[in-house]
Amino acid sequence: MVSVEEYLKIDEDSYEARYEYIDGDIRMLAGGTNNHSKIAGNITTILNNLLSESTCSVYTSDGRVQLSTSRYVYPDITVSCDEREQGSDKTLLYPRLIVEVLSPGPETYDRGNKLRYYRECPTIQEYMLVDSQQPFIEVFKREENNFWTYHAFEAGDIVELACLDVRFPVSEVYRKVKFPDTRPAEPPDQRDI
Repeated sequence: MVSVEEYLKIDEDSYEARYEYIDGDIRMLAGGTNNHSKIAGNITTILNNLLSESTCSVYTSDGRVQLSTSRYVYPDITVSCDEREQGSDKTLLYPRLIVEVLSPGPETYDRGNKLRYYRECPTIQEYMLVDSQQPFIEVFKREENNFWTYHAFEAGDIVELACLDVRFPVSEVYRKVKFPDTRPAEPPDQRDI
């Protein structure tokens, strides 16, 4: 088991990798695919443009977020609208929106334990999961009495993030993203055999 102080030293001294810290355990983050990178970049651009006149700031995956005294993570995108974050260069403490672009490997973690950790952070109002294999976005929204609702968006839909009072088309999230062809291969023509 590693202490928070040990984790912070390891994480800050590392230039080649980033590490998350959950209840005494350190986890090195893996790199993503080109589609993962494009999608995260598109969402960052969309949110920066929509929030340009607000007090909210958009942070990329380099922004470390403290969820509790024993949990530190690096979401793909974080939005904070708390003025106390301005000038902070180490750790975000007041996230309002968290976005994770799903990759096949860590998808179970993002949907399971990580979702639970995000729901337990009192400042997070919405958690957005973005599929990197097809145009599909899920938003978990905090309601009254800490009740969470689920909203799904597909191609042609408009995503609404109530915590930021913004809307944008699913198609913009997937701009210039090419998905692998998942159709089954056609059998060879008998004449080709």
